Amino acid sequence: MNDLHIRPGRPDELGTVEGLLSEASRWLASRGIDQWQYPPHRDRITAALEEGLCFLAFEDSEPIATLQVDGFADPEFWTEDDDPSAALYLHRMAVSRGVAGGDVGMRLLDWAAGRAAALGKRWLRLDAWKDNDGLHCYYRAAGFTLVRIVDLPHRRSGALFQRPSGRLTSKNWH
Repeated sequence: MNDLHIRPGRPDELGTVEGLLSEASRWLASRGIDQWQYPPHRDRITAALEEGLCFLAFEDSEPIATLQVDGFADPEFWTEDDDPSAALYLHRMAVSRGVAGGDVGMRLLDWAAGRAAALGKRWLRLDAWKDNDGLHCYYRAAGFTLVRIVDLPHRRSGALFQRPSGRLTSKNWH
């Protein structure tokens, strides 16, 4: 794999981010998984781009992945007992199918965990679709532990995972 360059996305790259998320949505649907079967939340993505919290990953100058990393602990999931301020939170990570099966996702997770550590956070956290067992296995393989599943009738997400910040999965990525 070539070098992976990660940088904050720019507001004029909204279409790139939406394209990566829509590609992931189509792939999930083709596998019978109902996750992300709605248009991307343009308002949330736009705000994240404007705030420098939505990132793009590039390989050979081509955008191949996106993720959002911020301090937003969804109050429907993370309670005061979880010490929400002790973590960075990962949202909307998607890797282009053209590079799927490589290590891009693991490298992004390591990068995000390193970012959390650099900001003095103890944890990198995320909420995943409750019934996507394959995704749960992926996060466990990436060093995450299932904290709990929050089952709210109006939310399909709710499988809460965390891993210590700064811990790498297996390699020291640049």
